[in-house]
Amino acid sequence: MSLIKSISGIRGTIGGAVGENLTPPDIVNAASAFGAWILTKNGNRKIVLGRDARISGEMVSRLVTGALQGMGIDVVDLGLSTTPTVEMAVPMEKAGGGIILTASHNPREWNALKLLNEKGEFISDAEGKDIIHMATSSDFFFADVDNIGSYRKAEGYLDQHIAKILDLPLVHTAKIREKKFKIVADVVNSTGTLALQALCQQLQCHLTLINSEMTGDFAHNPEPLPEHLSELCKRVTLAQADLGIAVDPDVDRLALVDEHGHLFGEEYTLVAVADYVLSHKPGPTVSNLSSTKALGELTKQKYEQSYLASAVGEVNVVAAMKECGAVIGGEGNGGIIYPDLHYGRDALVGIALFLSQMAESGKSASAIRKQYPDYVIRKNRMDLAPKLDLDALFVKLSDHYKDYPQLTIDGLKIIMPTGWIHLRKSNTEPIIRIYSEAETAEAADHLAIQVKSVIEKNL
Repeated sequence: MSLIKSISGIRGTIGGAVGENLTPPDIVNAASAFGAWILTKNGNRKIVLGRDARISGEMVSRLVTGALQGMGIDVVDLGLSTTPTVEMAVPMEKAGGGIILTASHNPREWNALKLLNEKGEFISDAEGKDIIHMATSSDFFFADVDNIGSYRKAEGYLDQHIAKILDLPLVHTAKIREKKFKIVADVVNSTGTLALQALCQQLQCHLTLINSEMTGDFAHNPEPLPEHLSELCKRVTLAQADLGIAVDPDVDRLALVDEHGHLFGEEYTLVAVADYVLSHKPGPTVSNLSSTKALGELTKQKYEQSYLASAVGEVNVVAAMKECGAVIGGEGNGGIIYPDLHYGRDALVGIALFLSQMAESGKSASAIRKQYPDYVIRKNRMDLAPKLDLDALFVKLSDHYKDYPQLTIDGLKIIMPTGWIHLRKSNTEPIIRIYSEAETAEAADHLAIQVKSVIEKNL
């Protein structure tokens, strides 16, 4: 079964049985429920639509468009786009909401409908549950023939997105242009091709793209993890480039490679960009509980500002950022959220801010990276019996580690003398996700092994 309904939307693998995979009836049902919810929420009859380049994108887009028009909703279609571009287009269009057709870092057989509110931000937990209920019960009505919604193809929003990035005070466009940076980028056969070409053209960087054909037939696993970026590392060295860039299919995650072909570390994309922002605009920062502690240390020790850890998930990070007035935030997977632009993960603004940091400081990417500690995060999972009471298990674990500081806003995070352990239960599988961080890989692995042993003793 590869159909998952969550608070942020619906995702699954294309084809197969209705209700078990992402099939046309499931797509139409989800789009109709969202359209009905938008009409009920604010009466706004306009929704912005955009997609990445994955193989099923055009088919899914047609189904979603037809369903929304059938609800009496006017569709503004950005076509091939990026997640952050769609997020920005929603308020610019004064729309009631938005839908992004992307399964983000998931493989080619996956697709998803990601749902945005009228601010261009991901819907909340409560809102997501309302939409799931409407979809499950088919609690909606379609418009009669005289009130079918309209369709409009919209162009130019990527250019407007980039123009707003270049207008940001901390993006030093002139200094970047002077440097004529040489960049190699892996855009994984999706819309990063359009986005990075447009951005680098404006910044007058010399750009070489790899995996640039927008076929959606990904040349490698599209998640920008170290094991998938070996080609990029080699190409950076061969080209004697200043920087390597990797984005995911919908361009909301950013991974970097230094001029020596060494991975910068996806956890440190946010740390480096935050360092640059804080040097000009001190204030609070936010990342989720599973992100490196380096951001908190940087914020508190170097800049004497406050740091807040949120529950995992972009919507939770954004809520925490608004709560504390954060000047920068995001997730350790390379997701940069810069509120002076918008409240969404955005690889393009991350690139512009990092290049500004390089241009202003005169430092190479490797020199910037050396400024930060080398913490190591390990990500593990542990399979459990389907009917196991995970809440009761977490209570036992909390009691076992009662002598150590703990955070319980999302699972259980334990702050140990040598690092931290974060345990989260999956909403879709009978597993516990076990994340650990320490100063070395061996120490991080030891923390994970230690907590697994405690879990086994309490089963």
